[in-house]
Amino acid sequence: MRAVQKVRHRRADVDGLEVFFREAGHPGQPAVLLLHGFPSSSHTFREVMPTLADVAYVIAPDLPGFGMSSSPTVEQYDYTFENLSHTIGRFLDQLGVGRFFVYLHDFGAPVGYHLATRAPDRVRGLVVQSGNAHEDGLGGQWDGARAYWADPTDDRRAELPGWLTFAGTRDQYVAGLPERLRTLHAPESWHLDWERMGRPGNLDAQFALFGDYANHRARFGEIAAYHRDHQPPALVLWGRHDAYFDVDEVLAYHRALDRMDAHIYDAGHFLLETHAAECATLMRSFVLDNV
Repeated sequence: MRAVQKVRHRRADVDGLEVFFREAGHPGQPAVLLLHGFPSSSHTFREVMPTLADVAYVIAPDLPGFGMSSSPTVEQYDYTFENLSHTIGRFLDQLGVGRFFVYLHDFGAPVGYHLATRAPDRVRGLVVQSGNAHEDGLGGQWDGARAYWADPTDDRRAELPGWLTFAGTRDQYVAGLPERLRTLHAPESWHLDWERMGRPGNLDAQFALFGDYANHRARFGEIAAYHRDHQPPALVLWGRHDAYFDVDEVLAYHRALDRMDAHIYDAGHFLLETHAAECATLMRSFVLDNV
């Protein structure tokens, strides 16, 4: 029987920002960088880290503006995915991480793809969970966002769904789910998220990142070239009830990558809230198969 690995909770100073992170395993093992999405934090990965740490050095930072990390205002910090990637890159350098696997979820995907396209030889493989890199995953639910990005006026903003609210935060977890799956979600997740989003200026920071998602979408061609030229091995995990990223995105990854394994679950956008054990086992095998 494998020993249960303990998760450590630490903080790092990165250019004056306090970056909170969870860490498990030993630095001599292959590194796995877990990047959370909106509106969550490294709390997302609490149940998969012990299993992964048996074979990997697992690092899950809270991005600036999220979780327990510093939350500077938009006047103090440039909330773009590229800038977040530079902060995380310097954080990895502090920890002495060279090559790594990267988990891409939601807003974590643009951050991770900046890291990957900037230094493709550092990335051992991709674990993609509701992390979009093709138009296929952006269905009609993104029409309002596309209209705002094309014409970012106050009127267009007023037409956007009200996701920067407590109800919108909860919906990230349970929107589109049948009742049998809603009852599997522990409510403390969205309560924690909303409490952290209530810090001064944080809603402006979150909206700035939403606006910058247009620039991530504009990079789909560059990401396609990265996939084509470097062919990173990939494990793609998806919830078939995801209300934000269509399951068609899974087939887009299948067309782009030669070494790709996909698993679609009876779940929603926050797959690890309901299927952590299954995903952790797959991720552990993926790391072992690609070192």
